[in-house]
Amino acid sequence: MLENLEQLKLKFNHELNLVETRDELEKIRVAFLGKKGLVTEELKNLRNLSGEDKKTAGMQVNKLKNEIEQAIVSYQTVIEEKEYQKEIESAECYDYSIPSENEAGTLHPITIVQRQIEDIFKTMGFIIEDGLEVQTEYNNFEAVNIPKNHPARDMQDTYYLENGQILKTHTSAAQNTIMRKYGAPKPGEPLKVLFPGRCFRNENIDASHENTFFQLEGMMIGDDISISNLIYFMKVLLSEVFKRDVKVRLRPGFFPFVEPGFELDINCAICGGDGCPTCKNSGWLELLPCGMIHPNVLRMGGIDPDRYTGFAFGLGLTRLAMMKYNIKDIRLFNSGNLKQLKQFTN
Repeated sequence: MLENLEQLKLKFNHELNLVETRDELEKIRVAFLGKKGLVTEELKNLRNLSGEDKKTAGMQVNKLKNEIEQAIVSYQTVIEEKEYQKEIESAECYDYSIPSENEAGTLHPITIVQRQIEDIFKTMGFIIEDGLEVQTEYNNFEAVNIPKNHPARDMQDTYYLENGQILKTHTSAAQNTIMRKYGAPKPGEPLKVLFPGRCFRNENIDASHENTFFQLEGMMIGDDISISNLIYFMKVLLSEVFKRDVKVRLRPGFFPFVEPGFELDINCAICGGDGCPTCKNSGWLELLPCGMIHPNVLRMGGIDPDRYTGFAFGLGLTRLAMMKYNIKDIRLFNSGNLKQLKQFTN
């Protein structure tokens, strides 16, 4: 029997050297180790032996079986490497230095304006944060001083989800989360945060209203922050964005999360103030609600309103892009009209 095992080993090594594919290797495995394989048959023949011969022969058969199994596993790795190398050699070569015939894409005009504003505020020490688009009703309303059944909720026709959460109606929904993330500011180091985002309201769509639009909100909290600080940052922002003097007006406005609150309007760049559908023939376009953060909002954010003050502003990114690029209809931004959108560059 031992001589037979030696012959099996020589036969296996000979056939293994001829193998070139995984299918051929599998056939050898079945021929030697399968249910009716040569090594399997030798194991069955052990029952014809007895005593010490059976023990010795059994050890030799198991040894051969293990050697064959290990050889097959090792050779499978060799075959896979060979096949992989063949694929590389047969693959079509590309010269990546050749210019592509496809036109390069361009950034969306809102993205361009957002990045520009972020760069402006970064130079003034602002942190850039991001807010969730799906929010809790608490963060979107209660945390910014709009309790349940408050009439201010009627101004924001909201999309409610089946799980009770909502699509955020304004970027202010991130205020509470950000305040609690950074905590009370250190002396002489006010908290300055900018957080852009996409918002959703069930609006009647026209030239100046969309149900999906972009805002960019900022707030500054610290010692002795006043309206003067707010006006300074807004002037810097607009002068940098438009690269020219922009006519604006500041008028009182009601927003539950600020007190006092203001509306910063910009002279319509589409009609030059003469009146058009975009500005509803008023010559002005509401651009930037702002004001001093309400004490209740600070308190719910874990910041002592008797110790700190702050301002907040919510910039309409979509409308600002309309003014910057002289776009007359807000619906263009979500239209997917590449022919029109690709004309915008930094």
